[in-house]
Amino acid sequence: MIRTAACVHWIVAAAVILLAFHSGAVAQSGNVAFQQWLQGVWPEAQKLGVSRKVFDEATRGLEPDLSLPDLVIPGRPDKQPAQAEFVQTPADYLKESSLARLAEQGRKLAAEHRATLAKIEQQFGVPPSVVLAIWGRETAFGAARLPHNAIRVLATQAYTGRRKDMFRAEFLAALKMLQDGHVKLVDMKSSWGGAMGLTQFLPTEFYKHAVDFDGDGRADIFRSVPDALAAAARQLASKGWQRGVRWAYEVKAPARFDCTQAVPEATRPMHEWIRLGFTPVQNQKPSNADLLESASVLQPEGSLGPSFLTTKNYFVIKDYNFSDLYVLFVGNLADRIAGGGAFAQLWGKSEQLKTAQVEEMQRIMAARGLYKDKIDGKAGMLTRSALGVYQKANSLKVDCWPHVSVLEHMQRRPGAR
Repeated sequence: MIRTAACVHWIVAAAVILLAFHSGAVAQSGNVAFQQWLQGVWPEAQKLGVSRKVFDEATRGLEPDLSLPDLVIPGRPDKQPAQAEFVQTPADYLKESSLARLAEQGRKLAAEHRATLAKIEQQFGVPPSVVLAIWGRETAFGAARLPHNAIRVLATQAYTGRRKDMFRAEFLAALKMLQDGHVKLVDMKSSWGGAMGLTQFLPTEFYKHAVDFDGDGRADIFRSVPDALAAAARQLASKGWQRGVRWAYEVKAPARFDCTQAVPEATRPMHEWIRLGFTPVQNQKPSNADLLESASVLQPEGSLGPSFLTTKNYFVIKDYNFSDLYVLFVGNLADRIAGGGAFAQLWGKSEQLKTAQVEEMQRIMAARGLYKDKIDGKAGMLTRSALGVYQKANSLKVDCWPHVSVLEHMQRRPGAR
């Protein structure tokens, strides 16, 4: 019996050793493939003016970070980005305590940087409150510490991410940033998506929009507040920011409004929406110029929460970060910094479905001809509108919000319209 037990222990130990050896061999094989990929990038980096010395210093000992989201790894389930904008309810994301705290700090910074902000607005047309709000949302006015090595993130995403081509260009631009002396390797910290600096720029955005606004001879989005804020304003201006126009107006929607029409394509001059019963709240009286602006209705929580009339500037901010909740956070924070207050209407206590559940809804609606956008698990404007159409067609309560009960209805009734 003793010999048998010893034999079993020996077999188990041998199996463990073999498994470890196999795992190590697989890891080594994967690393060899990654190193070969890196060397395949070198000629492109060289064409951009990156020296072999800089390339080797940046990539020495580099390994892919397979813990990142949005990667394509054979045999591993999809790991979608857990971005707060897409996994939190509006009430959780637009938390009053966070907005109030950042607004108080933002007003102090507005006074501290008044002259710089005035020059930024004069040159780019973007109000001080808006660029400050972006800084506050992105890095809590510089207090947030970005956790990742940007070179490793960008290389990993370019090697095995869902958007390889995009991130290959970003990885090359990041190497060029090192070559050109815009940042030291040790300071190149980023989000999981490779965005860097006080106002979170990808490397290609840096080369498009970076500004030496403090006049020290270098554009520094990492430590210079004037440079970072001017770069953010320049980016918004390049995306079409309209000088003197508000980002949006919170409104009370008429009870008869069809929430399926809360999409960017359904536009009218703002004065027409107001004529149809949309009432600005908190004494927000649109200017004569804004009344003539083309606007669309936004209901980020369907008919369960607040409503907004959005101008072109709303979508300019959304182009900075493609999320309705992000724009609402930045917009409301900007309003508060400029002297405004909280949202007038309360956010509902809606549930937030998991990404996979929203994806399933999107697939079902796409198969039935109701939805023609990306299958991405994000309950954006077009998803909410399609849900409202489904609810109407099947005599359900119409609120344009993805409830579990609606998903279950879709699953139980494969023939439903």
